[in-house]
Amino acid sequence: MIKLRLKRYGKKREASYRIVAAQSTSRRDGRPLEELGFYNPRTDETLLDVPGLVRRLQQGAQPTDTVRRILEKANVFEQVKASSSVQA
Repeated sequence: MIKLRLKRYGKKREASYRIVAAQSTSRRDGRPLEELGFYNPRTDETLLDVPGLVRRLQQGAQPTDTVRRILEKANVFEQVKASSSVQA
C-alpha cells in the first residue's frame, strides 16, 4: 500500500519534513516513490505539489494523520472531490 507521509531532514532540533509517497513497508527516511511537498513545523510553512497529491490520492494512497491535517488546511481533499466528479 502507498502512504503519504513525512520524511524528516534537517539539523538536530531543527527538523523539517518532506511530504512523500512511499510504500508502507519502507523506512521513514528511506527512498520515496515521489516527493510531493514540504512542511516546516517551526514556521508552519508548507509548499505542496497539489496536482501530484490529487493524483496520488485518486490512485488510492492513504495519508497519515499529520499529513491528512496538512492537506485539509490546504483544501486538497476538496480538489480531489471536484476532479473526481468532473471525470465521472
